[in-house]
Amino acid sequence: MLLETLGAARDIGRLREIAGVLIRHGFGDAVRRLGLADRLERAGQALQWNGAADLARLSPPVQVRLAMEELGPAFVKLGQILAGRADLFDPEWISEFQRLHNQVPPLPLDTLRAQLREDLGGEPETVFARFDTSPLAAASIAQVHRAQLHDGTEVVVKIRRPGIREVIEADLRLLARLAAIAEDEWPALKPYQPRRLVQEFARSLRRELDLAAECHNAERIAANFAAVPHVLIPRVHWAHTGERVNTQDFVGGVPGDQLEQLTPEAGFDRRLLAQRGAQAVLKMIVEDGFFHADPHPGNVFYLPGNGIAFIDFGMVGRLSEQRREELLLLLLGLVERDPRAVADVLLDWTGNGQDLAPELLEAGIEAFVDQYHGTPLAQLKLGQMLVDVTSLLRDHHLALPADLALLIKAFISLEGMGRGLDPKFHMATEALPLLHQLVRARYQPQALATRGWKTLRRALALAEQLPHDLSRLLRNARRGRVNVGIDIAHLKRVGNQLDRAANRLAMALVIAALIIGSSIVMTVQGGPTLFGLPAFGFLGFCGAVAGGLWLVRAIWRSSRGPDTET
Repeated sequence: MLLETLGAARDIGRLREIAGVLIRHGFGDAVRRLGLADRLERAGQALQWNGAADLARLSPPVQVRLAMEELGPAFVKLGQILAGRADLFDPEWISEFQRLHNQVPPLPLDTLRAQLREDLGGEPETVFARFDTSPLAAASIAQVHRAQLHDGTEVVVKIRRPGIREVIEADLRLLARLAAIAEDEWPALKPYQPRRLVQEFARSLRRELDLAAECHNAERIAANFAAVPHVLIPRVHWAHTGERVNTQDFVGGVPGDQLEQLTPEAGFDRRLLAQRGAQAVLKMIVEDGFFHADPHPGNVFYLPGNGIAFIDFGMVGRLSEQRREELLLLLLGLVERDPRAVADVLLDWTGNGQDLAPELLEAGIEAFVDQYHGTPLAQLKLGQMLVDVTSLLRDHHLALPADLALLIKAFISLEGMGRGLDPKFHMATEALPLLHQLVRARYQPQALATRGWKTLRRALALAEQLPHDLSRLLRNARRGRVNVGIDIAHLKRVGNQLDRAANRLAMALVIAALIIGSSIVMTVQGGPTLFGLPAFGFLGFCGAVAGGLWLVRAIWRSSRGPDTET
């Protein structure tokens, strides 16, 4: 029963509120199809089905946006993340999601005082030398007050709204259940993985509720920029920081939404600021794999000397090393107009096991990239290209991995900010040197050695585990507990993969034999020499190096996809 899954009576009131908002905004049919009306009525909760006429003339995207704003922070945050999902929604939906805001009236300090006293260990006027009762800013999750420490340091104190965690947890439970119902009711939604989307969103939002976690994020990014003097991340004051409150240095620069103050007379170079901002965010995304996922103008300040400060690290994105490598190839493919590189990455992201024709997707990507053939690099809009290329996935009923939603959102915000600073700003021009630098760094000897060592350790661990796995397999076979599934359509590909794996294993054994044999030959006196070294030993080592490079290349190509290796 739905209400039992939703947490029984504790969520009925919130469920009724959500159903009421949906009905009021013209989504009564969706409420019925989801089965919410019947179950609420069985629980004794009556719904008002009238009053939606005033909103009937609005388009569905506008109605959804208004409903999300009315439903509160969890739904607003979800909509903001969906603003980066051009692979799921048409442009008119994306445009409305981008308009979502979570600005709300601030709470009076008296409402916050009891919680603040508990978190700080005393009255704020005592803990701080000065504490401003009027907030600097207020949002749906927290509001910010300015204060001064006893040593004279100017700080900001971010205070979580009392009771907001309970509301958001209820909303997350409801969203999880509604995603499951929607996936069951509308099978066409299954390729877009509504459950997975809500799970990723829930993890992100729960992290954002922990204000101490936000400070850990800030310190991690500050460490990554320790060698970049023109990027500032506010210092955290842990003595006055916890889950419901945090204290950081006050940033006194020019807010990102007050660009009229960035004049040459004031010492600002807007073009340089755009370049430095782009380089900073690209470094976070592509190099560090840990980035500010919401770099909108309200979270950026411009400092004297053309420095940049980032604040509010509640929403961050994380990219694994493999994902960063794929992203690097995708961005290079877009900037250099290489459709095959773009297609390879997107096929890896969406999975080749789905019911699709890869050649159709590849043909669509080739046509998309070809339209930019001959276009000067400075005229490419990289953020819009990312949106457009992911829109192709929607046409093929495919969806990006959920962890890339924040990435697309960050790119769109970044390029918009850059053009706001400098109309001649071009993300592609700024990105290309960094992308080439990162590609070169990947093939430095030290980087190759590191990746080779990791591969060797994984291979050794698998070899060590293999006898145990075989023993367990044979034991289960004797007991009749082995199930064998055969997918005839993929037997040839599996055979090819096994053949390539055997070739790589044989090559690894040959390389090992060459290294051992050459080492022995090097210790033997006499015989022909080459460059002052025993010739056969030297040639053996050269053969081992060549074989090692071939092996590394084969492993790297196979990691990009099953069909790229020859």
